[in-house]
Amino acid sequence: MTQTTKTTRKKRRRGYATAVIFWICLLLILAPFGVLGWILFSSSMDSNAPVLGNRYKGDLDPAITSNQLEEIRTAISVLPDIDSFDVQMTTATLRVYTDVRDDADEVFCTMRSEELYNTIAPILDPAVYFTQHDGKKMYDLEIHVYNHERDMEVPIEEDTFVYVIRVKNSSMPEARPQLVSSPRNAALAAKLRQDVIDRKAREEAEKAQQEAEQAAQEGTTEVDVTGELPEEGAEGQEGAEGGEQ
Repeated sequence: MTQTTKTTRKKRRRGYATAVIFWICLLLILAPFGVLGWILFSSSMDSNAPVLGNRYKGDLDPAITSNQLEEIRTAISVLPDIDSFDVQMTTATLRVYTDVRDDADEVFCTMRSEELYNTIAPILDPAVYFTQHDGKKMYDLEIHVYNHERDMEVPIEEDTFVYVIRVKNSSMPEARPQLVSSPRNAALAAKLRQDVIDRKAREEAEKAQQEAEQAAQEGTTEVDVTGELPEEGAEGQEGAEGGEQ
């Protein structure tokens, strides 16, 4: 074997080893970018998909069935002085909305909320369905009773709107009513309402002032583009023409 052949083989081996090392280094450099690109791509594909899960896993046992909700609707439908009602199950909260007669006062609405609670209790025992037990979270109950829809055009002081909510959370020992149509702190509520009225009045005054200033600026920058000369200028031109003649 000649010296030239040995030298050629050594050069080929070195070139092959160099190529292998180059591609390995290139793969090591590109690998993190490839992984990052895949993460970004998969995240963008999943961005419009909802994250499914059950935060009440192991809770709400026993569960409220649709048949029990129908029983509640049937029991409420025979109660007097109810214009309309609705029974809804939202997540883990049973809500009962009841519109009673328009002349109902606070006492009537409070008593009606208690009557509705006692109507639901034989179907859904509060100690079972609306009370925590064995470390399990259970349902919440809200009973809404109001005498008519709130008229936003009528001042609160003159409005006869009454709204009572009786609540029984699973962590509460007993259900409690709350009159939400009247503020607990009447003085603070009146101050807040007056602040809103004053703010709206200031905003309207500022808006009117800005419109007046804008109208005044537009009036001073008006330009006559009709090509007609003013009355005095026309007379001056006629006088000049007469002088030339």
